[in-house]
Amino acid sequence: MTARIERVVTSGVVEIDGAEFKVENNTWIVGDDDEVIVIDPARDGEKILEKVGEREVLAVICTHGLPDHVGAAIEVAIRDEAAVCLHPKDKKLWRETWRETWPDIDVEDEGVFEVADVRLEVLETPGITQGGISLYCEELEVVFTGKSLQADGPGRLGGEYPALPDQLTAIGGRLFTLPGNTRVLPAHGEETTIGDLEPNFDDWVSGSLTRTADTPGEDVPVVDGTRAAGIKLKLDDE
Repeated sequence: MTARIERVVTSGVVEIDGAEFKVENNTWIVGDDDEVIVIDPARDGEKILEKVGEREVLAVICTHGLPDHVGAAIEVAIRDEAAVCLHPKDKKLWRETWRETWPDIDVEDEGVFEVADVRLEVLETPGITQGGISLYCEELEVVFTGKSLQADGPGRLGGEYPALPDQLTAIGGRLFTLPGNTRVLPAHGEETTIGDLEPNFDDWVSGSLTRTADTPGEDVPVVDGTRAAGIKLKLDDE
C-alpha cells in the first residue's frame, strides 16, 4: 500500500534550567494501512495511538533526547512492543525523562528504517543536542528535522542556540544538499521546503541569527549560546 504521512499536534510546558516554555509539538506518523513508524512522540500517547489506530507500530524514533521529543515514547512503543530508537549521544538527556529505562536501538548516521515500502535514512544533525538527527525519505520527498531546522530557520532551545556553529554545519552539509523540493517537516510549527530555506543560509552564517536589535548593520560572529541560555549541554560528552 502507498505510504503516507500524518501529523499529531500536542501542547505542553517544557522546563529548561528552571525556566518554563510553552510549546506545541508535531508528532509524525509514517506508514500505510497496516504499519507505521512514529517520530517524536512528544506527549499524550493516547492521542497519538488514537491516530495510529489498529496499525502496528514498528518503531518509535526520537530526533532528540529532549523531554518534548521522548515524553510519550514508552507509552506509544509498549502497545506493540515496538523498538524505541535514539542516537546514543542523547542517552543522558533521555534519562532526564525516563530514569529507569534506556532506548532499545542506538541509531547511527546513514542507518535506515523501513516501513510501508519506503526508507527513512538517518542524518546526523547535531547542534540543538549532540545526538540530534534528521530522517530523510527519498520516496516521499520529505525530511523530518526535529528541532534542527524549522520553517523560520534553525531551531532554538529555550530561545537560544546551544551550539550554532555545529547546527549550521549540519544544516549546510546534510540538509541543504537534499533536493530543493524536499518538504521539511519539523518538530514545531508548519512545514516548508529545502528550496525555500536554503537562500537564507549565507545570512545565517554571516551572523544574522545572533545580531542584536541595537546593532542591525553590524556583523556579529556566530557564537555558542549555551552559556547565555544556562543550558548545560556539552558536545564532547559521550
